[in-house]
Amino acid sequence: MDKRPVTRLTSTTLSHSQQDAKGQEHDSILARTAVSLEYASLRNSGHCPLGIYTVPTSSNILVWDAVFFVHQGYYADSILKFRITFPNNYPESAPAVDFVTDVFHPLISQTGSFNLSPRFRPWRPREHHVFDILHWVKVAFKKHALDQFQESDCFNKEAYRYHESTQSFAALARQSASLSQSESALFETSHPSRPASVASEITFRKMNSGDLAQLRSKLGLAPWQDDTST
Repeated sequence: MDKRPVTRLTSTTLSHSQQDAKGQEHDSILARTAVSLEYASLRNSGHCPLGIYTVPTSSNILVWDAVFFVHQGYYADSILKFRITFPNNYPESAPAVDFVTDVFHPLISQTGSFNLSPRFRPWRPREHHVFDILHWVKVAFKKHALDQFQESDCFNKEAYRYHESTQSFAALARQSASLSQSESALFETSHPSRPASVASEITFRKMNSGDLAQLRSKLGLAPWQDDTST
């Protein structure tokens, strides 16, 4: 029995597989280059929003850890950690944003997934950049944005219904802010709703008064003055 056709088919299949692998590798290289350039661009004025800090993970340039210090609004004083994961074909496809900190928000699911769609519909590779995503993350916590969300875009339907009771929503948002400052949230204690999460590159640690004074001195800051007046 002549097996040459089978041999040719196998050879062709392997060739296609090798081509696919090379194509994926090429996409990955392009993605890493694009992401590296975008990270460098965050130094430009206005690119990185006030209150947001981000850094690529040490093991993968396509994964960034970030923290958002919320200054105003319903979520004032929140300290929210999140992660940005870029696909291998970036910038053709949008990154994924996942909050590590548990937060009650219409666009954030119970597992932490954050919906980019209300701002990037559709994602435009040559027009949209990671700094646009960072600005959207910040805007999404402001009242004027919360007022404009559509229910179909909300991963957390309960949080969306805050329109029915602003007072109740404000109370839940304040509770999220308080919990985000807890030791379990700040100091990498495992959280039951984030079983697959890994340690963030951005870490917090407890400091005693001596450590604080030494750090402030290194930064050229004046000693911390505690207000002990009654």
